Amino acid sequence: MFDIRSFYEAASVEDAVEALVRDENAEIISGGTDVLIRVREGRDAGKSLVSIHNLKELKGVHRKEDGTIVIGAATSFAQITNHEIIKKHLDMLGKAVDQVGGPQIRNVATLGGNICNGATSADSASTMCTLNADVVLQGPDGIRRVPVAEFYTGPGRTVRRREEVCTCFEIRREDYEGWEGAYYKYGKRKAMEIATLGCAVRVKLSADRTRIEDARLAYGVAAPTPIRCGEAEAVLRGRAVSDRMIYAEAAEMALTEVRPRSSWRASKEFRLQLICELTKRALRDAILLSGGQPAEIPFETESGVEREEGALC
Repeated sequence: MFDIRSFYEAASVEDAVEALVRDENAEIISGGTDVLIRVREGRDAGKSLVSIHNLKELKGVHRKEDGTIVIGAATSFAQITNHEIIKKHLDMLGKAVDQVGGPQIRNVATLGGNICNGATSADSASTMCTLNADVVLQGPDGIRRVPVAEFYTGPGRTVRRREEVCTCFEIRREDYEGWEGAYYKYGKRKAMEIATLGCAVRVKLSADRTRIEDARLAYGVAAPTPIRCGEAEAVLRGRAVSDRMIYAEAAEMALTEVRPRSSWRASKEFRLQLICELTKRALRDAILLSGGQPAEIPFETESGVEREEGALC
């Protein structure tokens, strides 16, 4: 049995906000894959739950006239992966969330829950950061939009106020059109595994597919929150896709921006090594998906290519 004081099923977003305002002990529940675990473990025992799980206004994916893609906060991972708009324009996001848990979890877990839970290991978070997505929040004071990259304030903490409901995520046309990317997740097994490290890389190539016009790099479990690496992105802008040095230079710059820690899943040193290697692989794949012809990733076993002693990349 779950130690829950009360359960209220909201009839609308406005109704959910009012319920949260009325009861200072209440919190939102949608898919429940995170909330119910916290209740069972005693961390949120005795809470009142306000359910938004059956609100149709929070589900689905659509594209506005200006090209902005809107993903409802209560849209499940399975629905996101299989949606035609996602497959056509945001395939990287579909593939990233398809690595969460197993089929049962992906059928009930939602994008809103994954982001609002505040975990740095969230598989959707780093990808959403590279998409410059906005989190749309509705509360007693109205609607506000917060960039995902500014949404996290610490481990398990976000700027969302308790009485606010995350209604959707918005991704502008200029942040996905002409871009391609890849997400790499490392875990000790291929399924039902929390990320030891997640790496998302997106690139926008020149018209002739020979240069990187723009790039975005983001990581999960590389800092207390999901993190964008602006200096590493700057290293890649204007570079030729055939330049073999872009891999090591981008990875090395990313290492100066991240702040991984040791945990029971992996040591800090191992995570630094993962950041180096996954950055190279995701960058290569992003260039390929964009129609470019990337240089091969240099490895120290190749003739004439050696890493400096003690260097990770």
